[in-house]
Amino acid sequence: MTTPARPPRPVHTATVVRTETVARDMVRVILTGEDLRALPELTFTDAYVKLRFGEVTRTYTVRRFDRGTNEMAIDFVIHGDVGLAGPWAARAKPGDEISFMGPSGAWAPSADADVHLLVGDEAAIPAIAAALEALPDDARALVFIEVTSAEHHQPLPATSRTEITWVHRDEHGLGYGEALTRAVVAAGVPDGVVEAFVHGNADMVKPLRRFLFFDAGLDRARVSISGYWRTGLNEDGWQSSKREFNAAMEAEDPRRP
Repeated sequence: MTTPARPPRPVHTATVVRTETVARDMVRVILTGEDLRALPELTFTDAYVKLRFGEVTRTYTVRRFDRGTNEMAIDFVIHGDVGLAGPWAARAKPGDEISFMGPSGAWAPSADADVHLLVGDEAAIPAIAAALEALPDDARALVFIEVTSAEHHQPLPATSRTEITWVHRDEHGLGYGEALTRAVVAAGVPDGVVEAFVHGNADMVKPLRRFLFFDAGLDRARVSISGYWRTGLNEDGWQSSKREFNAAMEAEDPRRP
């Protein structure tokens, strides 16, 4: 018996309203359009869309969707002329159109956690910021973010009990995610019910997964951890190898016989 093919995902179109410089090498593009009015409420803080550039798609987190103004904001890391989405965002101007599929998502912070551990690199900042906005003001949040340098900081929403640690790659001379991993491990995991969101470079995810699950003993059901990208691979290359990468991590589970 063959499995029925999935129906094609609907494609939406949006128009650029304006752009904003969020931080060095990061641009926010604000979109609007009639198609946005039909989108569902975003219940996940890691909601994402797949932007279409011709026949190629690139996945980006929705930083904010305001149904009142019918505007959707997406943040782009700019690497000069490298890639598809970054150069498009750097040149975007009011009236430009972009098509996309989604949104989709899977995670949002839980109200019953004692501590929210939010970890990521530049690619994860939009989801981390959205999670901080969703938390009540008295929620305790421990945030670790790796960026290129101190010049790449950006304002983040914060609860009255939020602690933000910025990790700068230029101060350590290490690869993507290595200094961030060391910072999280050195800080340790606090007592209580800890919920974690860890996303970014896949080579960072691997050691942090081991630390959180096997050393700190966190409940897997309370951890969202995944690689958004991997050094040396574009999105197509990463997505085609991601399942194999995840399977290899599972095979390293020290509890396996």
